Amino acid sequence: MNQTLTAPAITYPTGFTKWITIITAISCAILELIDTTIVNVSLREISGSIGATTTEIAWVVTSYAISNIIIIPLTSLLSDLFGRRVYFTGSVIIFTFASLMCGLSDSLWTLVFWRFIQGLGGGGLLSTAQTIIVGAFPPEKISTANAIFGMGIIMGPTFGPTIGGLITDNISWHWIFFVNIPIGLLATFLSWTYITNRPGATKPKKIDWWGIVFLVLAIGPLQFVLEEGTSKDWFESEEIVIASIVSGLGLIAFIYRELSIDYPAVNIKLYKNYNLVMGSVMNFMLGLLLFGTVFIFPLFAQITLGWTATQTGVFMIPGALCSAVAMPMVGALLGKGSNPKTIIIIGIMLTFGFLMLLGFASPDSSESNFYFPFVLRGFGMAFMMSPILALAVGGLKGKDMVQAIGLANMIRQLGGAVGIALINVYLVNLNSQIRGNMLGYINTYDTVSSDRISMLTQNFLNSGYSLEEAQSLAYKMLEGMLFKQQSLVSYDMGFLMVGFVILICIPVVLMIRYKKGEKAKVINDH
Repeated sequence: MNQTLTAPAITYPTGFTKWITIITAISCAILELIDTTIVNVSLREISGSIGATTTEIAWVVTSYAISNIIIIPLTSLLSDLFGRRVYFTGSVIIFTFASLMCGLSDSLWTLVFWRFIQGLGGGGLLSTAQTIIVGAFPPEKISTANAIFGMGIIMGPTFGPTIGGLITDNISWHWIFFVNIPIGLLATFLSWTYITNRPGATKPKKIDWWGIVFLVLAIGPLQFVLEEGTSKDWFESEEIVIASIVSGLGLIAFIYRELSIDYPAVNIKLYKNYNLVMGSVMNFMLGLLLFGTVFIFPLFAQITLGWTATQTGVFMIPGALCSAVAMPMVGALLGKGSNPKTIIIIGIMLTFGFLMLLGFASPDSSESNFYFPFVLRGFGMAFMMSPILALAVGGLKGKDMVQAIGLANMIRQLGGAVGIALINVYLVNLNSQIRGNMLGYINTYDTVSSDRISMLTQNFLNSGYSLEEAQSLAYKMLEGMLFKQQSLVSYDMGFLMVGFVILICIPVVLMIRYKKGEKAKVINDH
């Protein structure tokens, strides 16, 4: 008697179950991304409270970033090892408990330790959330899934500084961690109730422990170099040199190990897929733009325009909301078969316009001058995000797709770290150069500067100061004006530099292989 074996029918969650699953996953992803930036605006208050120096307190950010970047590419392995529901729920519990302990910490290294643990939990949430959202939609609706996840990627880093500033200013820094607890408890219940294991997933028979060790040695020190390089004067520091050597050797050993065994911790053989390589390059640039602009604009607004941290954070929210509005539009276009290359190029040009407009800011610029540029940024990031997410995992399925998602998220995070580091180096060097050029015009032989010093001195004399005090105060005020001017020119040139760098993406986009009429979709993990 002949029997025909047929593959089980693929079922997708529907109705309330589908949307509560998606909301749970995207909320956890946003929570994780918020915590990458929420601490930044509170570092001064935290350092004063626990008695840490400015250099030491940076470890609160660095420790989270290092553990985050290490765990993200391992999420596929860990998800299959423990089961997706157990791993995702466990990551929520670790993240929530670590948040509690961060808030209760009363010393620097206790806080650094729990931030590291929090990053391990948070990194597990990010990539797993994307696989859950992608798995909730059939292939023809996959652009919608990418749009939903893309909203989380944009909103998290944007809302983080705002929430951190509001909480720190009005309550205390402890509550930037405590606020995660009720959300985490609810997410734990929902994830255990509604998240399911990946259909077809099998527990790995062997664990590539050496691959994991080499990955940690490659990625951990690299993230440390990118986070701490500027403050430690890069390769003038023995720590940076040692970390760079360890990272380089770890990367070589990791690549050799993963290519030579049959059960790799991270399947880097996936990079034989041409479009995955192109998608990774674009993902790297996306991280650079997303985190780089979130990093540079607050500094620009606060240093040169005198905005408060809260004012800066609140201002950036409408741009993120524009992205939220644009994401479904882009998803619909992709779903109808629009060429993703065209959509990405439109996004690049919109983002280029945003950076060009910011690059011509002046001391008289106000909030009204930046609304339109940030609308351009919001739409530009949305037009790039969904197609790039699709490219990064396009044509893959099952375990391969989960692995590709982990790699894509790791590369985007690394892109952000590299972007911030490069922008920092560029601004520091440029600031010094511009200051030197400007100082050349301040001397007794220059009529403009002499008249300004005389006017300021006279103003202080009229206010009752002695001649010596008036001259000293006049020079101090001139120094303040010089600092603002040099900072403004440096940031303007920084925006222009990032703008021209983004144009490099256009040739990369044109190299992507795409057949006309083919829908940009991702085969999900069912």
